[in-house]
Amino acid sequence: MAILKEFKEFAVKGNVVDLAVGVIIGAAFGNIVTSIVGDIFMPLIGAVAGGLDFSNYFLPLSSAVTADNLADAKKQGAVLAYGHFITIAINFLIVAAILFLLVRGINTLRRTAEDKAAAEPPAPSQEEILLTEIRDLLAKDVARK
Repeated sequence: MAILKEFKEFAVKGNVVDLAVGVIIGAAFGNIVTSIVGDIFMPLIGAVAGGLDFSNYFLPLSSAVTADNLADAKKQGAVLAYGHFITIAINFLIVAAILFLLVRGINTLRRTAEDKAAAEPPAPSQEEILLTEIRDLLAKDVARK
């Protein structure tokens, strides 16, 4: 029973739950970026480069490979699918750029909040207020004598 309680405490800690949510959102974000790269950027790059289709760029590593598209070529034998690698590399660069901008924005917000907190002195506590009043009363008493 103690181990079950310990596991429950571990599983519901904020960090574990946050990590699980982050992984799920990251997977969904990865699908979105894959679609953006494969369905938008790569066709645009291909059009600018003269109608090139990076997804079918490969080098046959066997003389048995005679196909002109990657899917059929893989069925015939070993191929070096460098076009697919180019697509994945562009996918990585887009994810890295987006994460950089996201972290940069979060850091800017943090710095702004820290600067604001540092600029505003903390309000005096009740004890400080009372001690100030006592000091002022004692000073008046000394001045009268």
